[in-house]
Amino acid sequence: MQGDRPARPGSGRRLELPTGFRAYTGYAGLRDPGEGDDVAVVFSERPCATAAVFTQSLFAGPSVILSRKRAASGRARGFVVVAKNANVATGSSGARHAEEVTHLVAGGTGLDEDDVLIASTGVIGRPYPMPALRAHLERLGTERFDADAFAVARAMMTTDTVAKVAEQAAGSARVVGVAKGVGMIEPDMATMLAFVLTDAEVGAEALDAMWRRAVGETFNRLSVDTDTSTSDTAAVFANGASGKVSEAALAVALREVCLDLTLQLARDGEGATKLLTVTARAARDVEQAERVAKAIVNSPLVKAAVHGADPNWGRVVMAIGKCQEQTDIDPNGVVIRFGGMETYPRSPGEAGLERLAEIMSADHVEIEVELSTGDAEATVYGCDLSAEYVRINADYTT
Repeated sequence: MQGDRPARPGSGRRLELPTGFRAYTGYAGLRDPGEGDDVAVVFSERPCATAAVFTQSLFAGPSVILSRKRAASGRARGFVVVAKNANVATGSSGARHAEEVTHLVAGGTGLDEDDVLIASTGVIGRPYPMPALRAHLERLGTERFDADAFAVARAMMTTDTVAKVAEQAAGSARVVGVAKGVGMIEPDMATMLAFVLTDAEVGAEALDAMWRRAVGETFNRLSVDTDTSTSDTAAVFANGASGKVSEAALAVALREVCLDLTLQLARDGEGATKLLTVTARAARDVEQAERVAKAIVNSPLVKAAVHGADPNWGRVVMAIGKCQEQTDIDPNGVVIRFGGMETYPRSPGEAGLERLAEIMSADHVEIEVELSTGDAEATVYGCDLSAEYVRINADYTT
């Protein structure tokens, strides 16, 4: 039951779901009292085309294993998110609990159990508090499914400070996305959950291709701290309620929603104060561009310099130099810029360091690298590294 609890970030704003989708959020007792809803259920009243991608972690949780199997059909119609508990490293009982949760959700929504995906986020190694969760979900059939996208996003939050939602139009259809995640983020994929809903009509095969490309260019280019989660899930549901639209328009809308959510995730990184984007251009191929850009955005020294606005551009040189397997990169052909200001090979000198410090003081720091090995490029997304990140993760379970 939702009850009377203090508002969470994003309260007071509404973003309705696309036509034919309904949502419920409620408090099952996984969070501390007063922290808000901790269960979200979303489903389509119509059959859906579905596509999903998941973490590649060897310790993937029961929720991921179960959802991966069900999503393979391309026809899932709904999902449940359980917050504050990852249900990972919980043995055979964790698998049984994940199945029971989806069974209860199916009973409360009228869906087939195999059409319900499940995602969990929170502390690893703790079993679900099944008596409380079971009692809550057994009442699901009597609840009002009138929650909006912000309510769903808030119910998914762990250490997030803001609810993350995005919206785009695709012809006559709408595309609405929700996401959570602030730490343990380094895809494939990240400790992030992302769900995108659209009332556009599209086949499952075409949707899967669009989704994988959108995820590859956005969520999979996001890194907060280089740690890959056990629970990452990103899924898209298309129920066709608004009819057919241009596949090209839908693909663009999906990517824009994913990019919007990616930038929100990066800005809300644990302890983050700045958004950091790194673009590698003139690369041999996209893989090389991503490799080099990730080496920069993941460097603790680069991230710390960005946090302190320290104009130590040599740390980017160091990060590129770590990519020893990229033997076709010649340092004599590399160009490095911060916010358009060249720092290598034409050094700014002492006089230019003040200007560089100003560039690095902005709330969005952009680094650009030209590799001179080809014509491919990639942009990756991250954030700075602050003392607050250490505090949050030092005290996460206490």
